[in-house]
Amino acid sequence: MKRARRIEIAGGRILPALLVGTALFVQAAIAGGAQEPKPGFPAPRSAPPRAPNVLVIMTDDVGYAASTAFGGAIPTPTFDRLAQDGLRYRNFHTTALCSPTRAALLTGRNHHAVGFGNVADLAHAGEGYNSIIPKGAGTVAQILSAAGYATVMVGKHHNIPTWQNGPLGPFDQWPSGLGFQYFYGFTGGHTNQFSPALVENNSAIEPPHRPGYILDRDLADHAVDWLRLHRAQDGAKPFFLYYAPGSAHTPLHAPRDWIGRFKGKFDAGWDVYRAQTFARQKRLGIIPRDARLASTPPGVKPWAELTPDERRLYARQMEVYAAALAYCDDQIGRVIGELRDSGQLDNTLVVFIQGDNGAEGTGAFNYNAMGSGATSRADEFTRSLAHIDEIGGPKSYPGVALGWASALDTPFPYYKTVASRLGGITNGMVVSWPAGIKARGVRGQFTDVTDIMPTILDVTGVPLPSSLQGTEQRPLDGVSFGYSFAAPKAEERHRLQYFEIMGHAALYKDGWLAASRLRPDSRPDIAAPWELYDLRSDFSQTVDLSARYPEKLAELKAAFQQEAERNHVLPLSSDTLTALLPQSRPEPLAEPGHHVLYPSGFRYTEGTFPSINNRSWTITADLDVPATGGSGVVVTQGGRFSGWGIVMLKGVPTFLYRPDNWDETLFRLAAPQALSPGRHKVEVEFKGDGKGIGSGGGYTMRIDSAVAASGTMARTVAFKFSPEEASIGFDSGTPLIDDYAIPFAFDGHIHSVDFDLSEADLARPTRP
Repeated sequence: MKRARRIEIAGGRILPALLVGTALFVQAAIAGGAQEPKPGFPAPRSAPPRAPNVLVIMTDDVGYAASTAFGGAIPTPTFDRLAQDGLRYRNFHTTALCSPTRAALLTGRNHHAVGFGNVADLAHAGEGYNSIIPKGAGTVAQILSAAGYATVMVGKHHNIPTWQNGPLGPFDQWPSGLGFQYFYGFTGGHTNQFSPALVENNSAIEPPHRPGYILDRDLADHAVDWLRLHRAQDGAKPFFLYYAPGSAHTPLHAPRDWIGRFKGKFDAGWDVYRAQTFARQKRLGIIPRDARLASTPPGVKPWAELTPDERRLYARQMEVYAAALAYCDDQIGRVIGELRDSGQLDNTLVVFIQGDNGAEGTGAFNYNAMGSGATSRADEFTRSLAHIDEIGGPKSYPGVALGWASALDTPFPYYKTVASRLGGITNGMVVSWPAGIKARGVRGQFTDVTDIMPTILDVTGVPLPSSLQGTEQRPLDGVSFGYSFAAPKAEERHRLQYFEIMGHAALYKDGWLAASRLRPDSRPDIAAPWELYDLRSDFSQTVDLSARYPEKLAELKAAFQQEAERNHVLPLSSDTLTALLPQSRPEPLAEPGHHVLYPSGFRYTEGTFPSINNRSWTITADLDVPATGGSGVVVTQGGRFSGWGIVMLKGVPTFLYRPDNWDETLFRLAAPQALSPGRHKVEVEFKGDGKGIGSGGGYTMRIDSAVAASGTMARTVAFKFSPEEASIGFDSGTPLIDDYAIPFAFDGHIHSVDFDLSEADLARPTRP
């Protein structure tokens, strides 16, 4: 008699997405083992014997000195435990910016070499900046999948060209096209934790609108469910899980009770935080005993010089940052706990990268409204202070002040995007693999984000193929750091690495760092002579030696030039304004002319929807009003934190425009009365005042060609609305106003919504 087999079924969150076909089916297998191949069927792909599972975790905008594992003051017990059971890499580097770091991690190649010299939103013409990962740079997920691994990605994927990040794809740059068999997360630079722009596989989905919902917990739920489903369905196959939460990128959101845990913890300010963290880092052996604390960047006031109100507001921001990171760590702990409880952690290589670049400091209550000009800095501060208890909750979209960003990168100078300074490019990394790494401690060898893929291939025994899906593969730029696992004093093998983001440039070679200079406003000074640092004796980049060693500087600058040419970096440019405009990318609906959209369940990201910024335009909605009067959203883009829409409120056509979240700046244009039942055309026209980017103009609403209302705005949103999908006939994400609740679908019929867009007015505003 055959022995009964135990069947294990996963949780219910991701199973429906996998039950797709002409008939309903359920897949289950013996827990912890795979079924034997059936005669006459192709043999399944098989990974190398005893190949480990791989879990790569990367948080977002987390500075080197944020976590307790690297001397910071924010408790991260999950990260700390992995560090205690594994290795801490104190000399690990990213690119100083989000999309570039993620592209380099996935491909093992330098970011410009795979089209990501900048974030996807700022892509422009040129091989190094087009945001398209070439087929010759196959990802680690593609290679592991082809070698018999199950692959899954949960969290942030900010590597889709903006014009392809819509319901029609194409999907070759989406996680599914880059080797991941399942994806759950979001596909932009940031998203609202309480109402995220969610994507499952290749489709936008509405987040659960339930009390207490928050994205970090949802991501952990889906990761745990996937692990259980995988274990049930094919437990003998190793997995590769790439877990990339959006914390602690703006918006800094956390459950209220977690924010309360940090009340008063940062009242002493960023100067004290830097000093105390610096001392802890030395005690922990994270930094050398002779390391110096880098100077505070320009623009950061000493805490003692701030007003009491400034201290109160900025302390609250840091309390929320700490809560967001601590809560994220807690949810990651659930994923690690699932592996531990199931007996899988022992043979799982865990690579935990704390941040994809240095910390970011904006100090904004609403990150989406920065630079809109609708609210002065003084008014923004006053309103933020009046709503201080809302910071970190669903009515805010906040960041931390620049002083905290600097402190969170202790002991290094500067912060995110500044690729010429270690504060922008250095992040803490922990590696744990109980079955394969018996050593513990700190590793000081130079390592880079491009080293992640070659290390994974090295550890798993999966070779880099010469050809992948019919395309010859480019050599890797990274180097495996597996040699350092058991050898703390081993000579480093990644000896040369360039850095460049938005004109900030540097080159590392054998312990030396050549770096471009900065202007007093911290922008790169591309034409100025470079600086030189000996990081072997100056760990935190504090003493410029360019005058003492001009030959060494010349050697490194020549090496940078060679690397820049090889990787399609040149020409160096600090012009981000041009790249911010959709006209820099092949986004068809940003082009002038006539565009027609129809009601559907589809949702559109900004790069796949008509762009009304910086131009005159007319939007015409052709609709049928029901006998009941007609209510609902006709068309909308963005939401509470910036956006616009045409909405029927109890039969009254209303145009809404939010440059930011404050009700004082909300622009509302409404018809004088409700529409009668039947077919109508509601037209809203904007005529710009001809003053260029972000300038204002006049609005006119017409009902069936007759003028119904008019008004003016002094300024409009120059670049991007809140990252919530646009839609026709309903709303998603957050509502523009509290007069209605999501989805507020229009109860009549929409024949079409027509957009007539003029040429863009791209005259540049005068720099203050």
